[in-house]
Amino acid sequence: MVFRILTGLLLLSQVVAAQPWSQRMADSFIAQNKDSILVGVNKRTNWNYEQGLMLKALERVWYRTADGKYFNYILNDLNQFVSADGAIRSYKEADYNLDNISPGRALMMLVQQSQPGKEKFQKAAFQLHKQLESQPRTKEGGYWHKKRYPSQMWLDGLYMAEPFHAEFSKVFNQPENFNDIAKQFALIEKNLIDPKTGLLYHGYDESREQAWANKQTGQSPHFWGRAIGWYAMALVDVLDYFPADHPERAKLISYLQRLAPPIAKFQDAKTGCWWQMTTQGNRKGNYIEASSSCMFVYALAKGVRLGYLDSKFGPVAQKGYQGILKNFIEVDANKLVHLNGTVSVGGLGGNPYRDGSYEYYLSEPIRKNDLKGVGPFIMASVEMEIANELAVGKGKTVGVDYYFNNEYRKDLTGKTERFHYTLEDRQHSGFWHWGNTFRELGASTRAVPAAPTAETLKGLDVYIIVDPDTPKETAKPNYIAEKDIKAITDWVKAGGVLVMMANDTANCEIKHFNELAKEFGIQFTSKNRNMVQGTKFEQGKVTIPTNNPVFKNTKTVYIKELAVLDVKAPAKVLISEENDPIIATAKLGKGTVFAVGDPWLYNEYTDGRRIPVVYQNYQAGKEIATWLLEQVSSRAIARP
Repeated sequence: MVFRILTGLLLLSQVVAAQPWSQRMADSFIAQNKDSILVGVNKRTNWNYEQGLMLKALERVWYRTADGKYFNYILNDLNQFVSADGAIRSYKEADYNLDNISPGRALMMLVQQSQPGKEKFQKAAFQLHKQLESQPRTKEGGYWHKKRYPSQMWLDGLYMAEPFHAEFSKVFNQPENFNDIAKQFALIEKNLIDPKTGLLYHGYDESREQAWANKQTGQSPHFWGRAIGWYAMALVDVLDYFPADHPERAKLISYLQRLAPPIAKFQDAKTGCWWQMTTQGNRKGNYIEASSSCMFVYALAKGVRLGYLDSKFGPVAQKGYQGILKNFIEVDANKLVHLNGTVSVGGLGGNPYRDGSYEYYLSEPIRKNDLKGVGPFIMASVEMEIANELAVGKGKTVGVDYYFNNEYRKDLTGKTERFHYTLEDRQHSGFWHWGNTFRELGASTRAVPAAPTAETLKGLDVYIIVDPDTPKETAKPNYIAEKDIKAITDWVKAGGVLVMMANDTANCEIKHFNELAKEFGIQFTSKNRNMVQGTKFEQGKVTIPTNNPVFKNTKTVYIKELAVLDVKAPAKVLISEENDPIIATAKLGKGTVFAVGDPWLYNEYTDGRRIPVVYQNYQAGKEIATWLLEQVSSRAIARP
């Protein structure tokens, strides 16, 4: 009995140890903050930027794991603050505090999901944006950090406000806001850069009235690690939403490219971490600090991944991350993960007055598990975990057809938008999560809204066609024609990787789709299976046999209401249930085909919110994506 217990504990510890650091820290945070987020020494929860930071970090872990508990934690937390009319408990617009905008990013995530009652989160997001519309500004147009800090811009404020502002503007179709967003960064670049080091001072006072402000420049006197970290994170995050064709986008990227070399220069060679007082190294009282180190690793790694920064900054991030693990991470006897070494706060002015001196920044207490370090540690960990997988899809492009599948609905502002198996659709009807999987494997994704031709398929490595429309779905559907079949078949023969996802016969234009499938020895039949009644999920269970060449670790998935396949050479059955082929592959020339009778990898069945955890659809989607990218013959496919 004792042996079995000890063996069980050993296996449990091995499972825990096998989890990535992002998940281990997220789980440890939830274990210690079971139903709400207390910040610092507070006795009650308040609408707070640290709360916003942690919710964003948990969101990133949700995307990486598809474990619905992370989404539910975010939802439950915000439900404690946002009432049915969109009012936010403990939030005061009249304070004009940019810190209070930060939790709005979690609101924006919820607004874009399929769930009842999300209208209140949309109302709350508009309430936060209303604050930005009337936020007091400097004479040059920069946001005051807070109403009680007149005429001052701080680096912190860029992270607190601008990623939310950018996502809000994108989702709610307010493109006019992007000029103002860019202006906030431009003013920071104009007023806070030190030409000698390339670093940025913590803040500046346009009026020059503050005792901490340089009378000529208005700048605070020192470089503080976390302030620079906030700014670096703001840059890489705001670019997620900034329009690709906006004339100011290139400037934002150039700011990051300007900042990266001095960040790398002032990395401590011995520990790989960064100092509380960035440029002052081993000066008496200075110390390596956790939150700034995590922020710099996150910004550098994400900047490299998205192509904003040269790949030489990848090793800088890796060295920093290893330094964080060695110097700040602690695992207790209960397997809970802790982060040491985060300075509790850093500010300018106020009461008692903070003079921005070297001595002041070193006087603030250092805390264990301070959320300003924990959140960035999780996000840095996610980026480093992604970095380990980028080689799978590096240089490869995945295209999703928007021509044969061409459906529309009204968006959150009443405008018409594409939806249903699209890369942009984050609701249950979309392919956002699977597209994100491809991107986190290093591939780029793009929509293919035109008919397949040699030109439109040029540069694609993987081409995904999902559920071609019937007249029930689209007034004038684009049926697969002979010329389309030739273009696609020629592309496959040359080395392309084609994915064909049908649906049950009542919801898919099978006839013309089969004309294409026939070229590869596959037919979607009129026989449907796994017709699930309500939430009887067991009726959609599919068991994956061992030693499957695609599904290396996936054992059980959920696929409902799918068309059974008829498979002939050159195709081969990959997965069958009760002798019914449901997934097949084929080789033709240098190319590969993957076919399945349902679009089962859309968000509803991969984001961990609906089906029981026993079904590994998210993992299956990642293994399919990996396999598809591995089939690519890059030398054979024509490039633009």
